[in-house]
Amino acid sequence: MKLVFASNNLNKIKEIQLLVPASIQIVSLQDIGCTEDIPETADTIEGNAILKANYLTQKYGFNCFADDSGLEVEILNGEPGVYSARYAGEPKNDDNNMNKLLDNLKDKDNRKANFKTVICLNINNEQYLFTGKINGKIIDKKIGTNGFGYDPIFVADGYTKTFAELTMQEKSSISHRGQAVKQLVDFLAQ
Repeated sequence: MKLVFASNNLNKIKEIQLLVPASIQIVSLQDIGCTEDIPETADTIEGNAILKANYLTQKYGFNCFADDSGLEVEILNGEPGVYSARYAGEPKNDDNNMNKLLDNLKDKDNRKANFKTVICLNINNEQYLFTGKINGKIIDKKIGTNGFGYDPIFVADGYTKTFAELTMQEKSSISHRGQAVKQLVDFLAQ
């Protein structure tokens, strides 16, 4: 089975390739010649995943899936949430985003946060949503060099290392994206 993944983020593509069985071939936007920026104008994580998947299905006609993820910090009323990738403004920059978040949490005791991923699958003219979520906290400095995004400042509940200190396999086995992809894979296996 061939499925288009609505992403050019090589880190995400690698992470998902590791999680799906060899019988499912993941194809990137680049592979299908999609070079335009797909609109992400919804005000929810679910909404953006649906927008991206529908864009691909309508414009290219492929069975596809799209994801959107965000970091939700309790004391900041769910910020950065749907704006996680551009929290510190354009252009997207992980360090700037982390610095802004750490600055906004400087005097806060409550550092509870969660990562959330929603995957929208458009297949055979049907649409399905899969959600993964992992709770944890934001620490006060960046630690680790693996991963991407907010990984160096996020520690999952029950762990002592940041996502950026875990190997890709360790992170994928517990992460929000890993959970959502597992649901996707289980669904496709039926």
